[in-house]
Amino acid sequence: MPPSNAARPTACLTLADGTVFYGQGFGATGETVAELCFNTAMTGYQEIMTDPSYAGQVVTFTFPHVGNVGVNPEDDETASPVAAGMVVKWDPTEPSNWRAAEPLVDWLSKRGRIGIGGIDTRRLTRAIRQQGAPHVALAHDPEGRFDIEKLVAKARGFCGLEGLDLAKDVTCAQSYRWDEMRWAWPEGYQRREGPGHKVVAIDYGAKRNILRCLASAGCDVTVLPATATAEDVLALKPDGVFLSNGPGDPAATGEYAVPMIRKVLEQDVPLFGICLGHQMLALALGAKTIKMNHGHHGANHPVKDLETGKVEITSMNHGFTVDSQSLPAGVKETHVSLFDGSNCGIRMTDRPVFSVQYHPEASPGPQDSYYLFERFAAAMAQRA
Repeated sequence: MPPSNAARPTACLTLADGTVFYGQGFGATGETVAELCFNTAMTGYQEIMTDPSYAGQVVTFTFPHVGNVGVNPEDDETASPVAAGMVVKWDPTEPSNWRAAEPLVDWLSKRGRIGIGGIDTRRLTRAIRQQGAPHVALAHDPEGRFDIEKLVAKARGFCGLEGLDLAKDVTCAQSYRWDEMRWAWPEGYQRREGPGHKVVAIDYGAKRNILRCLASAGCDVTVLPATATAEDVLALKPDGVFLSNGPGDPAATGEYAVPMIRKVLEQDVPLFGICLGHQMLALALGAKTIKMNHGHHGANHPVKDLETGKVEITSMNHGFTVDSQSLPAGVKETHVSLFDGSNCGIRMTDRPVFSVQYHPEASPGPQDSYYLFERFAAAMAQRA
């Protein structure tokens, strides 16, 4: 039961092991069941909540000041929030930023996403690190009525992300063209004009800013759904193929993605992958992926480029990783995490095919990793 000397809680976070955190709810009311992760970024809560890679997850924010810059349409990574819910230390504050279009609380409520504040996020984060990402039930009821036994049962009944293909849930319904470039002061978002490298981007849950970076690098981008076949891709006669980020278990998505990628590789076109796209490429080349204890989620992750010795400060969001010990001959490990040594990049030694686990478009460095888009464009230009 919640402590009697506290304000009546209007939300609770129930873990599958029976642990219950009480707090104050905001955003939508109701219940949701998901995996719980934590994110260490100090900014970008709107981008995090709208990142399709967070499908099936509730996000704990370790930085306490959430809501202070409000939300605005320009910062959405996709049309609506994809993360199942959010957990914060302090209740969201009123926005104080010239770009704010509306408060975070209102934005969440309109879009059906639950938030809970007043949580000891340090304790919760330690539990995730020590025990692994738990399955949880998050409930918000303004009257404070919770059936804890049922919520625990729902958390325990969650199937988890292993074996789950979520790319089909977040991908586009049909193909489309993309020409919007990166945001720049004072113009904002500009449109790319003129001829460019013809790139087919496979949408496993693509963030808009990745597509903007491709356009800014001189690419004429056509986006295809996750289930696109090699015939669909090659019919567009691309100069290069891009594999996007996305959620879920890469092995599950690989059931239909890997055969497509292998056929495309036979055509010897430049190929670039990010996040889930990195894992898809690794699987197509014969490597394996494994579930991590609690994953990597944040905007302060140091990654070393093994070929140059350079250290990049990167943004990450993944709960699975490529097993570097399973990389076959002809595939070289190019980047590693300096937190735990896990794989963060690969390339083929005989052709311009490469990928990274982190998000070079998120720019926490701030521009440490943009060279990857330029490398992709240069590879296509060399084959023109």
